[in-house]
Amino acid sequence: MTTMRAQRLDTQTRTFEVTDVPVPVPGPGEVLVKVAFCGICHSDLSLIDGTFPALGPRVITQGHEASGTVAELGAGVTGWAVGDRVVPAAGRPCLSCTACARGDFSGCQALQLMAFSYDGAWAEYTVAQAGGLTRVPDNVPLEQAAILADAVSTPYGAVVHTGEVRVGESVGVWGAGGVGTHIVQLARLVGATPIVVVDLSEEVRTRSVELGADLALDPGDPQLEAKIRTLTQGRMLDVAFDVVGITATFDQALAMLRGRGRLVGVGMSAQEVSLGSTMLFNLTGKKVLGHLGYEAADIAVLARLVSTGRLDLSRSISEIVPLEHVAEGIRKLQEHDGNPVRILVQP
Repeated sequence: MTTMRAQRLDTQTRTFEVTDVPVPVPGPGEVLVKVAFCGICHSDLSLIDGTFPALGPRVITQGHEASGTVAELGAGVTGWAVGDRVVPAAGRPCLSCTACARGDFSGCQALQLMAFSYDGAWAEYTVAQAGGLTRVPDNVPLEQAAILADAVSTPYGAVVHTGEVRVGESVGVWGAGGVGTHIVQLARLVGATPIVVVDLSEEVRTRSVELGADLALDPGDPQLEAKIRTLTQGRMLDVAFDVVGITATFDQALAMLRGRGRLVGVGMSAQEVSLGSTMLFNLTGKKVLGHLGYEAADIAVLARLVSTGRLDLSRSISEIVPLEHVAEGIRKLQEHDGNPVRILVQP
């Protein structure tokens, strides 16, 4: 087969279609992956609407949360075989910056993002660097494996690496959609207590409690601060995660922190935020930390957690749509139709 079906986005006109394109050929050190599933992420929507700037060619295939099987090996690839179940990393190091020259690929200063800098996996096949592959245990469903490459690994990075959540710390999560849901689960897994979710949707709040939150509140609740204060026995929050990334959520999350608490910004928008007066900010000793992405090794950790039953992602797949209906999946995520955790594309 020389051609395949793939979604193609024109980043200037912001229009896309599913069409026939040549099957990519893996180069040295690369593999061709037959895509099983690929998630639809809010950052994909941000590229379509122009919030996230295009970083690569004008026309590109989207999709960066993929799972599949190895279909072909490029020259020099060892340790992998056709048929291996894999998750490709959602980015590749530039191999030319000072960090890469030291072998510190996770610290790459010019990381190329899959589906933004090069073609992604809303397609029948995608090419990936062999060094960025993670093997999927046989007992982990490939639909759950797909979301490890962002929807779960980005929250993992936020909780473990950036937020450095410790056992017994109180945590707040503003926005419990695809990413926020997994922050709740992972914060509970590392021993955070109590965990508070703040979300506009009653359905999302109910789901959050079922998945591990101790309390779920409407951001417009006039007793929100009092309820958090009571739940934390007056301490307030050690760590707050702003998964929405707008001024209102940032400000509210920051206000709910204890002195020396940490706010981790995960959601992104074009809105601006303020830390208030420098006097108050310095006196309280609060920290504000930006977060993006994950380390490639995190996917393997998460795959083990799912494989051994420590992390349950059975409720994370809200719907699977065929590639030809990717537009409908995008619409449902844009409009929060059914409040999906993750919608997958199946080529």
